[in-house]
Amino acid sequence: MASPSTATEPAWLTARRERAVSLRESLPLPTYRGNPGWEFTSLKTLDLAAYGAPEPADVDASGLGVFETPAGATLLEQVDHVHGEPPEATADGTLVLPLGTAVQTHSELVERHFGTLVSGEDPFVARNEAGWQGGAFVYVPRGVVVEAPIVITVVQSQAQTALHWRTLVVLEEGAQAEVWEQYVSTDDEQDALFSTVTELSVGPNANLRYVCAQGLSEKSWIFGSQRAVVERDGALDWIALGFGAGNGRVAMDTQLAGKGADAKVTGAYATHGRQHLDYATTQEHAAANTTSDLAFRGILDGRSSTVWSGMIKVDPGAQQIDAFQESRNLLLTKKAHADSIPGLEILANDVRCTHAAAIAQIDPEQLYYLRSRGLTLEKAKRLVIEGFLEATVERFEEGFVREAVAGALERRLEAVLG
Repeated sequence: MASPSTATEPAWLTARRERAVSLRESLPLPTYRGNPGWEFTSLKTLDLAAYGAPEPADVDASGLGVFETPAGATLLEQVDHVHGEPPEATADGTLVLPLGTAVQTHSELVERHFGTLVSGEDPFVARNEAGWQGGAFVYVPRGVVVEAPIVITVVQSQAQTALHWRTLVVLEEGAQAEVWEQYVSTDDEQDALFSTVTELSVGPNANLRYVCAQGLSEKSWIFGSQRAVVERDGALDWIALGFGAGNGRVAMDTQLAGKGADAKVTGAYATHGRQHLDYATTQEHAAANTTSDLAFRGILDGRSSTVWSGMIKVDPGAQQIDAFQESRNLLLTKKAHADSIPGLEILANDVRCTHAAAIAQIDPEQLYYLRSRGLTLEKAKRLVIEGFLEATVERFEEGFVREAVAGALERRLEAVLG
């Protein structure tokens, strides 16, 4: 593992960090019901001063992960703010590097894309920009097809620390790649804070599959700002798995910026105890003839609670678009609670925009039917839950991604149901 250093950072990044420090001091944290989008997540118990910078530590990250690693994958790992050795350079120009290394070795390239998608005018983004170390940079040149998946693993190993993580993925015109990213903790009882900023730039006719899974300690906070921009005829397949963390909010925004752009976003979460997860998604159609399809599903046990708020935005002139969003939640107890808030903001007149939301408990008639076939109550419940989650898995074609998502959901279900 190599310790990060900001001593040799280029001037443009130093200037950004200085600005972020200023914003960090001046931007107040959002207040419960006082800021749009924060109506359901309270920060009353969050004490930012309690979380300091992590110290370098020798931690074995092997065996930690939400999903199985694909065979032959290119690996990039970081523990706290210390990153491992980057993969070897490839002849086709593809780059998989710690972001802190890339700003030194490919400064002009990184500067061209860094901070162009996610605004720094946010208290959590400002803190992230001021304090991130290591990070991940994936760059795929024009026309290059990366056959092996790229797997990025981030491990938080120290309690009472704030880990600021930054990801920048850039696919030039006609490029193709799969990036799998996972956030995990070494201790299930670890009280910590995890901050992530993700920028996904999908060029014209490029194709990106991005899988982001978090299995952090259920005592920790998570705050995320993630945004993708898809250019003309580009395609994005975005998969989000939310299993860990005790509280926090993650924003996932997709902009379809060029004609013919397409995005499929799939989210799945499984909570128990007193976990509270808040996801805010946006599908912005900024160009004509674009399509988006978003589906979130969750199971909730114990006294856990979740929020999904989704917005389909159609910009002026973005005609002939097709957008869909849905959120479905299955409550396993009477004390679990889910909020689903779909929204539409349409400024064009030739569009097809639809949404659906459902929150329900396990159907007693389904249980009765299964028990009449000789199943125990527990087995009957398990079959109903598995059937509910199967709709998420069926969104993917046969192959590794389908098996990996199914396996991750199955392992999380074991942890939730005991």
